[in-house]
Amino acid sequence: MKPISLMRSVVTVGGWTLLSRGAGFARDMMMAAYLGAGPVADAFNVAFSLPNMFRRFFAEGAFNMAFVPMFAKKLEGGEDAQSFARDAFNGLAAILIVFSIIGTFAMPWLVWAMASGFAGDARFELAVTFGQITFSYILFISLVALLSGVLNAHGKFTEAGFVPVLLNLIFIAAMALAINLGWDMGTTLAWTTPITGIAQLGFTWVAAHRLGFRFTPRWPRITPDLKRLAMIAGPAVLAGGVVQINLLVGRQVASYTEGAVSWLVYADRLYQLPLGVVGIAIGTVLLPDLSRRLRAGDSQGGRDSFNRGTEFALALTVPCAVALVVMAVPLVRVLYERGAFGAMDSQSTAVALAIYGAGLPAFVLHKVLQPLFYAREDSKSPFRYAVWSMVLNAAFAVGLMPVMGFAAAALATSVAGWVMVWQLWRGSRTMGDEARLDDRSRRRLPRIVAAALIMGVALYLGEWVLGAALSEQYWRFFALAGLIAWGGLAYFVSGTAIGAFSLSEFRNLRRRRG
Repeated sequence: MKPISLMRSVVTVGGWTLLSRGAGFARDMMMAAYLGAGPVADAFNVAFSLPNMFRRFFAEGAFNMAFVPMFAKKLEGGEDAQSFARDAFNGLAAILIVFSIIGTFAMPWLVWAMASGFAGDARFELAVTFGQITFSYILFISLVALLSGVLNAHGKFTEAGFVPVLLNLIFIAAMALAINLGWDMGTTLAWTTPITGIAQLGFTWVAAHRLGFRFTPRWPRITPDLKRLAMIAGPAVLAGGVVQINLLVGRQVASYTEGAVSWLVYADRLYQLPLGVVGIAIGTVLLPDLSRRLRAGDSQGGRDSFNRGTEFALALTVPCAVALVVMAVPLVRVLYERGAFGAMDSQSTAVALAIYGAGLPAFVLHKVLQPLFYAREDSKSPFRYAVWSMVLNAAFAVGLMPVMGFAAAALATSVAGWVMVWQLWRGSRTMGDEARLDDRSRRRLPRIVAAALIMGVALYLGEWVLGAALSEQYWRFFALAGLIAWGGLAYFVSGTAIGAFSLSEFRNLRRRRG
């Protein structure tokens, strides 16, 4: 895969992720209007985060980081990739069926572990009830993640990219039905969760079937390849578990302030937009590409892919991070403040969003640097780094809680993210040339930062000029859109002028996409 082809694939994945995040915003705006940041919202957000936390633990982060390189190398080498994928599918399904049953019965303990601050009030019982309904989602979405890995390794990024869009569309339809038919909104959202998982699994199953892959459920076979997968996935699962412990610490800190869990969730949704569009897209495409290049001995091609991926990621992420810090208050007010979501909720969510924004480039760089390790089937190093980040995260979150309250959780996440980047970068210094920045990247990256800072000044001035319009009921969406367009123009013009990027690259990318 040539660098421009790599970028084209990233744009494809990022485009679908952008569409998904757009639908997700519509979903979150409806949830904020109907539930606000009250007890039902807190309870559902904790219940929904449980299967998603374990999903990242089992599938998207850990298992897939081990599965995708092995599967891609088997494709490159002409080996029996289909049997390997089928055995992995059945093995993962068997583990998750047992885990889903245990988790459903253990829900009171899981809720307490996630949000002990709920104990003694109505949020606890609601979270347990919602959690018992939603927890089976982990089975469906983890199998979806494996099937998506198969599709991505074949370059079928569109099919895999539609999966999260489907989730948000089903949630929006369910909330519309709940309003029109008078259903309880919290219960509706809880039951919608496993329904979306079944729909997503059905869609990816059919897409894989069209590729010629047959995933027939049967008793799992313990093959040498599956044992090797387990050996590689083990440290990756532990590393994924460390990341989830960081999230758990944040939820615990937030659970002692009513509404804080929801404030963090709504802020998380906003910074996840650029993270998903850029970071996850880069990681999704870069991992199988680097794995194939290592198998083929193409060191120079691997270096080009890594460098162009790094440039592309930071060129889009750094200005987003600056914008989230500078524009946190108007973003939250315009997008969320209506119905049950009040001014205090907006202010608190904006604080968390600005802190998350400062850590956004770090979260994206994780997605760029981790494939360097996983493509080499090295999952032990990221685990060691994650443990150190976990210790730092817990120290910041708990230690600063008496001073900063719920905002300590957001700060701890961002600080730990940057420490993780430093460790990944330092660890990659022992690798070959493909892990090194080339002259073009060294020249461009500081200019990208400079252009983003110029854009930040322009946004600050634009927010001052549009301050009244951003508070008007009917004009605020237009004012926010104008402010974003003004910032984007300032970044594009200044970045082109100082050589952070060039017009020809965008034209070439658009032409090749066509």
